[in-house]
Amino acid sequence: MATILKAQQASWRDYLELTKPKVVVLMLITSLVGMFLATRAGVGWGVLLFGNLGIGLCAGSAAVVNHVLDRRIDALMARTYKRPLAQGRVEPLPALLFALALGVLGMTLLLRFTNALTAWLTLASLLGYALLYTGLLKRATPQNIVIGGVAGAAPPLLGWVAVSGQVSAEPLLLMLIIFAWTPPHFWALAIHRKQEYAKADIPMLPVTHGEHYTKLHILLYSLILLAVSLLPFVIHMSGPLYLACALALGLRFLQWAWVLYRGSRPHAAIGTFKYSIVYLFALFIALLVDHYLLLNL
Repeated sequence: MATILKAQQASWRDYLELTKPKVVVLMLITSLVGMFLATRAGVGWGVLLFGNLGIGLCAGSAAVVNHVLDRRIDALMARTYKRPLAQGRVEPLPALLFALALGVLGMTLLLRFTNALTAWLTLASLLGYALLYTGLLKRATPQNIVIGGVAGAAPPLLGWVAVSGQVSAEPLLLMLIIFAWTPPHFWALAIHRKQEYAKADIPMLPVTHGEHYTKLHILLYSLILLAVSLLPFVIHMSGPLYLACALALGLRFLQWAWVLYRGSRPHAAIGTFKYSIVYLFALFIALLVDHYLLLNL
C-alpha cells in the first residue's frame, strides 16, 4: 500500500528531474557547437533538431539510471536527499522503464535523422556514464571523475559526427577540452561537499587524499585546461577572437584555482565550481562566434 501511495505522489516534474535537465542543456550547447563547427554550410534542420533531441534523450536516460543506482547515496547527502528516488516519490522499476523508453526513442531518432556512427557513439557514452562511471568507478576509485570523464566529454564529438559522419582531430580536441575541465569542476564541488561524500562512503579525492592534495590537483588540471583550450587556435581551427576569450576565461579559472589552493577566500570551492560552469558555456560560445566570424572574413 505504501508503494502505491508513493507512486501516486510522482508527477511529471519528478520524472523531468530524473533526467537532470540543467546538465543536459549544458551538454546540448556543446553538441550544438560541435554541429556548427563541423561544416562551413548550414546544418540541416532535421539533424539540428532531431539529432540534438536524440542526444538529449539518451543523456536523460543515462541520468535516470544514475538516479536509480545512487538513490541510497542521494538520501544521505544534503544536496541530493530531495531527489524523487531518494524521497521514494518514484520507484526504481518505473524509473528504469522511463530510462529505457528515453534511450530507445533517442537512439531511434539518431539512427533515422543522423547516422549509425553517431547513434553507436551516443550509446557508448550513455553506457559509460550510467554503468561504468555510476555503477562501478564512482564507488571504486578516487580517480572516478578522471576515468569516467570520457563519457561526459562526448557531446561535441557526437554533434560533429552527426553532421560530418566521421571522427576527426577537431571534435576529439573539443572532447579533450571537456575531459580536462571535468576534474577541477567536480573536485571543487567534492571539496565543498566533502563531509557528505565521506558519510555516503564515496571515495572522492578530498575524502581519500585530503583537501590540500585535491586543491593542488585542481590547480594542475586548470593549467592543463588552459593549455588544451589554446589548441584550437594552434591548429587553425579558430582565430584571434577565440584565442583572446580562451586566454581570459582560462586565466580566470586559474585564478580561482589559485585562490582555492591558497585558502585565502571563504567558500572558494563552491565559487570555483560555479565559475567552471560559466567557463565551459562561454568557451564554447566563443568557439561558435569565432567560427562564423572567420567564415565572413
